[in-house]
Amino acid sequence: MQALILAGGKGTRLRPLTVYTPKPIVPICNRPFLLYQIDTLRRAGVTDITLSLSYQPEKIEQQLGDGSDFGVKLKYTVEPQPMGTAGAYKFAEDLIREPTVVFNGDILTDLDLKTVIRQHKERKATATIVLNPVEDPSMYGVVETDDDGRVLRFLEKPKPEETACRNINAGTYVLEPGVLDLIPTGENHSFEYGLFPKLLEKGEAFFAHIPPRTYWLDIGTPARYLQAHHDLLANRVTRFHLKDRRGNFDSATHSDIDDLSIVADECTLKPGVVIVNSVLGKGCYIEERARIENSVIWSHTRVGTAARVRDAIIGRGCHIGRSTLVGPGAILGDKTSLTDYAKTCA
Repeated sequence: MQALILAGGKGTRLRPLTVYTPKPIVPICNRPFLLYQIDTLRRAGVTDITLSLSYQPEKIEQQLGDGSDFGVKLKYTVEPQPMGTAGAYKFAEDLIREPTVVFNGDILTDLDLKTVIRQHKERKATATIVLNPVEDPSMYGVVETDDDGRVLRFLEKPKPEETACRNINAGTYVLEPGVLDLIPTGENHSFEYGLFPKLLEKGEAFFAHIPPRTYWLDIGTPARYLQAHHDLLANRVTRFHLKDRRGNFDSATHSDIDDLSIVADECTLKPGVVIVNSVLGKGCYIEERARIENSVIWSHTRVGTAARVRDAIIGRGCHIGRSTLVGPGAILGDKTSLTDYAKTCA
């Protein structure tokens, strides 16, 4: 079994965070996001992984290398232009020789992938799609199945009267190599509108896997990116347990860090600092009486005396001035500088 992670998106919905950092390696609790997907694959015994890239690929390869540091073997393919989901899979054809797990590169999940693979094999499926139930499916593509799990049809953003189904495409597939023959070469082609309808037309063994009680989140917007941190800090994502929440850093005796927060190496916390349910990246400098709450701060950012940061995301190398208020919904890109006493709002 091999794997392909579709990690070529520009992350436009996450801007300004993704101007200098490709979405696949934005830090989630101070780890490049792709490592969570790589962990899921490795736990299922899948260690031969190809990354399909497009936007700033050299930065991703520089961070992840050949994968040996993470217990896997990584290969890379770079699309010459946007190829679509199925087109990117086809473009990586020369690297694919076995059944392949395909991940969308922006999904945080604690999926039991080993069970998905086992069920795919037991059913002798040509393709398996993982589904996730949601309360309101009207903004997603719904996938209807029969009692045996065979896929019947796809409905894009259905109205309530069109279907009672609430299972949506979760962006994870197991595909046999033969399906590559159904995808045109060198064209932009999608799974949802191209390959999957062909599988249904041909009557292939196309099944769905609906896992029980599985965490699933698309991290592609700032609100959901921040939510991913809160869920990990609160241990709501099973199979991912944050062990070392305290790096090697300099903290004054009278600073206060709650048990949920993560503080990375080389940070400095001055007297009176309060950190609540937040993540500080490497080398952050937090001055006297600053308070950071429910926020994510990337590496080497300085927060001034008596500043307040709440429900916000702050990029690398920023400077937050004295008594500044960074309020809910604020997203500051790398190297942003706020003057003393500034106030932000969403």
